[in-house]
Amino acid sequence: MSVHTTIKKVTSKTLQDMKSRGEKISMLTAYDYSMARIFDDAGIDAILVGDSAANVMAGFETTLPITLDHMIYHTQSVARAVKRSMVIADLPFGTYQGDSKQALASAVRMMKESGAHALKLEGGAEITDAVKRLINTGIPVMGHLGLTPQSIYKFGSYEVRAKEAQEAATLLENALLLEEAGCFAITLEKIPAALGKEVASKLHIPVIGIGAGRYVDGQVLVMHDMLGISKDFAPRFLRRYLHLYEEIKNATANYITDIKKQDFPGDREQY
Repeated sequence: MSVHTTIKKVTSKTLQDMKSRGEKISMLTAYDYSMARIFDDAGIDAILVGDSAANVMAGFETTLPITLDHMIYHTQSVARAVKRSMVIADLPFGTYQGDSKQALASAVRMMKESGAHALKLEGGAEITDAVKRLINTGIPVMGHLGLTPQSIYKFGSYEVRAKEAQEAATLLENALLLEEAGCFAITLEKIPAALGKEVASKLHIPVIGIGAGRYVDGQVLVMHDMLGISKDFAPRFLRRYLHLYEEIKNATANYITDIKKQDFPGDREQY
């Protein structure tokens, strides 16, 4: 019997057990109570309150503008809805890169105020001191390597990362460093599938992919992309399970039409 069907509350240990059994981990982003409740009820293993809220909820071009206050608000909303899933929240840009003391202050505030079960930080060797400090304080940390959106201006594009041997070797080295520092899992974004497979095979902790191929330990997608709420973003790694943009647009148009022709509200919809 799978861990997924027997566990009542998903924790970092649950995810580790799933990797040990070869059971894939499911994760989606969410940013509000209503969607998080649906995902939790459906049985999603983990919910990531991503700093992608800057893009899909606030309309910013990058994730950089979102603040710690914003992330606490979104995570609070998700945490109130969840009974089973593990809730992981991104620490936003500028709240942990300075030094480990800044990282700890941000992380403690996030954990105390938001209800998150764990935090995710982007980067490798440069953030291991912060990772160790958070973990020594009792805060579970997920790493994030590959395409790291908080560093988009350094990369200059959203292209696949670590295609060249040197960058691939550095990514693997950083993954091992994060595991050694105490991370309970790592997210790999937009890297070659062969590299994703190598990292997942060499790490004891779970590796969650978004555009990292099928051989990692689990998958995560942004909910707006998976549900087809966003229509312009269509990377190769994305599979749309619904096309809600058009469905919601059509429903709205029908609503407008019914109002204009005085069909709504009808007899059954008034007191």
